Parts: sequence; C-alpha cells; structure tokens
Amino acid sequence: MIITLDIETIPSRSPAVLDALLAEAAAEKAAVTAPANYKDSAKIAEYIAAKHAEINASADERMRKTALDGARGQIAVAAVAINDAEPVSFWRKDWDDPGAEPFVLRSLFTYLNTAVESSGTRPVFVGHNIVGFDLRFIFQRCVVLGVRPPIFIPFSARPWDESVFDTMTSWAGVGNRVSMDKLCSALGLSAKGSEIEDEIDGSRVWDFVQAGRIADVATYCEGDVIRARNIYRRMTFAAAD
Repeated sequence: MIITLDIETIPSRSPAVLDALLAEAAAEKAAVTAPANYKDSAKIAEYIAAKHAEINASADERMRKTALDGARGQIAVAAVAINDAEPVSFWRKDWDDPGAEPFVLRSLFTYLNTAVESSGTRPVFVGHNIVGFDLRFIFQRCVVLGVRPPIFIPFSARPWDESVFDTMTSWAGVGNRVSMDKLCSALGLSAKGSEIEDEIDGSRVWDFVQAGRIADVATYCEGDVIRARNIYRRMTFAAAD
C-alpha cells in the first residue's frame, strides 16, 4: 500500500511567538545609532530610518521562517493519495481559527486509518523530503496540539527504511538535496503550480493564504502529491515498459 503525502505550512499565528518577534525587532531598533562621523541631523535620521527598514525586513523574514519550525509553524493544508487514487486534501477556509489545524490533522488521520484498515497491508509513505520535513513536522504539531496520530505513521523512519520512499534523498543521496521542480524538469513531469496556472512554491504559500487563496494552495498541494507519486514511479521503474 502506497501513501503519497504532502503538507503546506504557514508561519506561526501564536500571539506569544509574534509578540516575541516584535520585541526582538524593537530591541534591535532601539540599539541603532548613527556612526560618530555623522553630524547632519537629516543624514542621521536617514541612516536610522534605513536601518529600521532593514530590521523590519529581517523580522518579517524570521516570522516567515517559523513556517519551517514544527514548534511554532502551522499546517494549513495536508494532501494524500492512496495507491493510484486521486489526491484528497484537508484544510479549512478559516485557517486562522485555532481549531483549523487540529481539524486538518484529525481529518487526515481518520482518512488514513480507514484506508490502512481496509487494506490490511503495511503502508509505505512516499513524498519529497518526507523524512526530513513532512513526517517530522506532522509529529511535532501533534505533540504541540495534543492530537494523537496513528501508530503506523513512521515518524522516526530513516531515509533508507522500507516504510518510506523519500524522492529527494533517493535521488540526491542522504544529506544532499534536489528540488522537486528540478526533478520534474529532468523527468518531463508537470511543473509546480501548473494546476493553478500560477507560480507557487513553499516560500509563497503564506502569500497565497493571506490573499484568500487557500483553496488554490490545496489544489497545489494535491498537485505536489501527484508529482511525488510520478517521481516515485519513475525512480522505481514502475512506469517503465
């Protein structure tokens, strides 16, 4: 039984985390002073304003990077496909509601439990960087939110374990990286975002969600599931004549 999985994550919406990031930025701004050789008040003000703008940009970047941190980020969308079936995605339009992420996780787990119980076979989880990111992030969010996951999900799997097939490490080797887009280009597969006819990758998911386009993010996530499954088929020669 092959389970192809992908998640899309967004930055922390925790008031405590956001307040801490704002406090860091405020402290950095308060410490800004112009060089001693600056005497003109207009130039001093211009220098300080420029440094403050740099700090604001840096703070925004730090906030965005919490989307990669399972202790602080949030799963906005999870998509999964069982064997050759069409992908199914789990998400909520009110993604900023505190109950949205637990809903996504519980819906995903209910779906997987049903599929595994009806199959009666040991599942193999497939995905791009699924070992280093997706499975680890899901586990961390379950711990933070107190959502119990199914016992068959191989959260502690190593890239070479039989319970997983990580398309990234299977191609590039353990410790190395290759983008899904590069693999799709090499294998003649559809590019990321082609299903919504817009440029998108993990770094732009937050922009789409903020713009009210979480449904497009879900469609894109389902597309990544199909891409990962097609890469898996090519790499295991399942698609060969």
